[in-house]
Amino acid sequence: MSDIICITNRRLCKEDFLLRIKKIAAARPAAIILREKDLSPSEYGELAESVIKICKEYHTDCILHSFYGIAVKLGISAIHMPLTALKNLSEKERKAFNVLGASCHSREDAVCAEKLGCTYVTAGHIFETDCKRGLPARGIEFLREVCGSVSIPVYAIGGINPSNFKLALEAGAKGVCVMSGGMTCRAPQEYFENFS
Repeated sequence: MSDIICITNRRLCKEDFLLRIKKIAAARPAAIILREKDLSPSEYGELAESVIKICKEYHTDCILHSFYGIAVKLGISAIHMPLTALKNLSEKERKAFNVLGASCHSREDAVCAEKLGCTYVTAGHIFETDCKRGLPARGIEFLREVCGSVSIPVYAIGGINPSNFKLALEAGAKGVCVMSGGMTCRAPQEYFENFS
């Protein structure tokens, strides 16, 4: 279970979002990435404070997404960014984080992210997913290629579920990311237990 990163999408949630975060945090995934990119900086900051508080209560790592300034302001040393945004940060800004992740869509992306100081990357999308409807999945061979090109942990993302996650691990991934499943399942604890 500790090899699962849960990525948020409050629009998929069918219950109170913070209640869902509590249930996910209680299930103790490796981390929760607060990925609510449609919010304004002030809205994101307000939501982040609540989510961070919940994550601390359950001893679950919280990684902020994209909002570099909010992370610094809140004293959070973990952030995940699109690679294009990460490239715009100075070396000093990147070194402000103990945990630095980037979304990668090619082997070259992953190599670049590692050179920029990332401590992990996500690679995808690996399987067909409604989140990327109409776009072909990159597949297991792509994941294997990415994992073989970097020395930092790679987390597979896109269409990951309990029936296919082992394929990602066998290809060299350190773990997997889930979004839809974590946001919509009946009981997060039970859902994550199926990843074993």
